[in-house]
Amino acid sequence: MSQPARRPTAIRTPCVQVCVVDGPSGLCLGCFRTLAEIGGWSGLTDEQRADLMRDLPGRRSRIDPAKLSMFG
Repeated sequence: MSQPARRPTAIRTPCVQVCVVDGPSGLCLGCFRTLAEIGGWSGLTDEQRADLMRDLPGRRSRIDPAKLSMFG
């Protein structure tokens, strides 16, 4: 008998309700994800979500600090 498909565990989204995409970097100024990553979040596996979450802090440096200062 086959095992039922395992659904991904809910991993808290990095969204902070600041949905503004920086043109030069292509990253959201709030969560540092791309539009494709934001749109595809629910379809990612646990491992893919965890990998992406680990990568996000390093993306901050790709955005002009003056733009980030607008949001605190």
